[in-house]
Amino acid sequence: MPFYVSPEQAMKDKADYARKGIARGRSGVVLQYAGGILFVAPNPSRALHKISEIYDRIAFAAVGRYNEFENLRKAGVRYADMTGFQYDRQDVTARGLANWYAQILGTIFTESNKPFEVEIVVAEVGDGPDSDQIYRIPFDGSVVDEHGFVAMGGQADQVAAVLKDNYADSMPLADALAAAIAALSGQANGERPEITAGQLEVAVLDRERAHRKFRRLTGARLEALLAEKRPAKGGPAASSQAGAEPATAKPDDAGQPEDAGQPAATAKPDGAGQPAATAKPDGAGQPEDAAKPEDAGQPAATAKPDGAGQPEDAAKPEDASQPDVAPDASGDAGPSGGS
Repeated sequence: MPFYVSPEQAMKDKADYARKGIARGRSGVVLQYAGGILFVAPNPSRALHKISEIYDRIAFAAVGRYNEFENLRKAGVRYADMTGFQYDRQDVTARGLANWYAQILGTIFTESNKPFEVEIVVAEVGDGPDSDQIYRIPFDGSVVDEHGFVAMGGQADQVAAVLKDNYADSMPLADALAAAIAALSGQANGERPEITAGQLEVAVLDRERAHRKFRRLTGARLEALLAEKRPAKGGPAASSQAGAEPATAKPDDAGQPEDAGQPAATAKPDGAGQPAATAKPDGAGQPEDAAKPEDAGQPAATAKPDGAGQPEDAAKPEDASQPDVAPDASGDAGPSGGS
């Protein structure tokens, strides 16, 4: 006998399962800029695309399981082609396509035991920024109308927080790409690894193009945009400040020997000859001061290591002649005793 599971618990379990599957992938960003709509997603693969064209002015971006959102992309292309063929090309809109995707995902989420682990964005570029349309369709089939920018994927909240700080209306393409890369690179626990052109999938809906608005940015064009982005992050300002640091260390002050060792102020040759005032080893090497008999006669005052090496103190003629005084006293006693 099967166990009973309430519908609320069943929907909750399906939602948790889908969220965990989506969170395993990398996030993606869709945002408006002055010339259209920009799509950025980390994707090192050149064959498996997360961003694709649906129709003339409509593009598709998704995160999650590739095989599931690829089937949705193909179905959306067929739906747009059939609608444009049966009615008119102007009748194919992002709003109609988003509602069609919402019906499919909602039916799968409700009736299937396993929901799709995908989150998709459908965007349409208009004649002006006010007519642009961006719709986000999560795994449960709900439709969210977004304005300005949208982040999708497991780290969508963190990415959206960074985008909110860096985004501005009518941004140039290079600034919009810089804001998107800053948001995507800041989702790994505060670490900001440098993202190269080979790790990105970038596309735009360019409102200035004549017929088909979708265009991928690869190769030299993407490298040029990244090169424009790096100075915008404050690189030149930081490098100019770093280059200005050596200028503060003035070579005139640093190269003066009197400030570094100051030999002229502390060891003057005029005052070095005064051993009583300075008592420095420089005065020990002067023989005229060390050979004075009145200083040599005072052993307590001259018992210094500096004066111990002076040969004049070790063999003084006055001290060496003192033993003659004792023989004279004994000699005087000898003759007087003999007499």
